[in-house]
Amino acid sequence: MRAVVFAYSNVGDRCLRVLQARGVEVVLVATHTDHPGETLWFQRVADTADELGLPWIYADDPTAPELAQAVADAEPDVIFAFYYRSMIPVSLLALAPQGAYNLHGSLLPQFRGRAPTNWAVLKGASETGATLHEMVAKPDAGFITDQQAVPILPDDTAEQVFDKVCVAAEQVLWRSLPALLAGTPPRLPNDLAAGSYFGGRKPEDGRIDWNRPAAEVYNLIRAVAPPYPGAFTEVDGRRLIIAKARRARAEVENALSHHAPGLHHLNGQLYARCGDGGAIHVQDTIPISPAKD
Repeated sequence: MRAVVFAYSNVGDRCLRVLQARGVEVVLVATHTDHPGETLWFQRVADTADELGLPWIYADDPTAPELAQAVADAEPDVIFAFYYRSMIPVSLLALAPQGAYNLHGSLLPQFRGRAPTNWAVLKGASETGATLHEMVAKPDAGFITDQQAVPILPDDTAEQVFDKVCVAAEQVLWRSLPALLAGTPPRLPNDLAAGSYFGGRKPEDGRIDWNRPAAEVYNLIRAVAPPYPGAFTEVDGRRLIIAKARRARAEVENALSHHAPGLHHLNGQLYARCGDGGAIHVQDTIPISPAKD
């Protein structure tokens, strides 16, 4: 089987290695350029392709004619997308006679769309996972080939959950490939009406409203904790990223019961009282000055 692979980040790295281990001939890898100012905490797929001796190109615009020509010239049997950030046009998908498959970081149909791991943590989900599915014109809407669930523990950050999703992605692809290679992949229903869809997130979405319930604030902190942009508040004109936190004990909540929502010092520790009376123990912060609009 000849494959063209659109890939990025750690999932792209691991899944490229699975394809090689399963004997799939990767004839072209398309990946993204690094954004200026982006913190590269993840694996660069370009480096992985170099290590594995695979031909690769930068492909930030999936509609570019030169990309379509490169994919056509590669004559793929199948197209894979592993955390590639853009929707691949149907005209490109049609160049692979044995189908096109995407590895999505959730248990579809839940958390379709962008940043699925972050949204799962933000919404307080107790599990998420990885799904291999057929690519169609609508995002994350094709038939499901396989899924693998992973737990989200109460104090997990999005990065910790993402690490689990990477392993789940590797497992799903590994066990799906024999059927794909044989031309008999499962086609399980993907009931969009029973799921959810979320868009991309911006750094400004990390602004904390201390009037919200403590569980909601804590989920936000966990969902965007570094290496993501971080949940933040502002103190004396300085932006303060809450890099690490835990839910506070009941005795702390009682001690803060007469305080207004927001940050407070208590016994040499930094806490935040939330709108429902719950409290957050702030364990690490990153000051940014001056505060940005």
